[in-house]
Amino acid sequence: MVQYLVGSRASNLAKAQVREYLRPLRERFTNIKFTHRTVLEGGDKDRKSHLSSVSATSGGSAFSTEQEAALLRGDVDVIVHSLKDLPTAQPRGLMLLPPPVREDVRDALCGSSLAGLRKGAKVGTGAPRRIAQLLAVRPDLEIVPIRGNVPPRLKKIETMGLDAVVLAAAGLRRLGLEDSIDELLPLDLFPPSPGQGALGIQVRTDDSSAPLREILSVVGDTVVDAEVTAERAFLGELHGGCSVPVGAYAKTLTSGDVRLLGQVSSLDGTQQISGVVTGPAGEPEKLGAALAASLINQGAHSILDQVRAGSVVT
Repeated sequence: MVQYLVGSRASNLAKAQVREYLRPLRERFTNIKFTHRTVLEGGDKDRKSHLSSVSATSGGSAFSTEQEAALLRGDVDVIVHSLKDLPTAQPRGLMLLPPPVREDVRDALCGSSLAGLRKGAKVGTGAPRRIAQLLAVRPDLEIVPIRGNVPPRLKKIETMGLDAVVLAAAGLRRLGLEDSIDELLPLDLFPPSPGQGALGIQVRTDDSSAPLREILSVVGDTVVDAEVTAERAFLGELHGGCSVPVGAYAKTLTSGDVRLLGQVSSLDGTQQISGVVTGPAGEPEKLGAALAASLINQGAHSILDQVRAGSVVT
């Protein structure tokens, strides 16, 4: 029997994502054994430092560097990531396959609705994008930085005396915790991280991986692939990452074209630039580049330079 090793992070969410991804493959390819192997990442080992510091220490991404190294060594044959955690540039010798059907892309507020939060309420999140978007609509809020896996972050509502926390709806649903959601935040005000809700399926580009790539292609969704490619191209043109407040959401219209919304914010939420472009699904990279150019013309680079320099403090 042919066997393939499937890698992921060690969290319960990562394991749930692997089960979700492998379910249709195991049903279709009964003669193939898919074995799951976990890889501990820098962002999982260090739960206290800022993610940008962890990424710098690891020489790459806080949530993908060790897995990518394992893939390049041949310790695993494919990695199942949360796509939003992956840098836009692929390491030499690796590539992304079209992801399967995407989960809910929205952010979720747990503990209260946005309107129900008292003045000066404490809201937990460590993501710069979420911090900026919250402060843009509710500058009175006190943002409390939190990190960790999904269940522990939910528990911090009680353990840290928070009024609410912001989490990805996709992660909550995949863990069966959707009952914890009090409000799904609107996409026009809270565009998510590029690729949020989608799985990132990473494989080697060498010839020996060709049979596996063909097998995995049967669960890839070309519509989702065009959408997340446009979002990630937008982020890439801005030279952004998970440590900068950039949101993007692409949706395929009934016409077949893709509509891409993008947003850049200052960390304190006082400056926001957003825009929308629509174009052919077959040219998602051009779509992302066009939207980035539009926002750069409106001053996006100035905002992002301030964020990177740490001149705006929340």
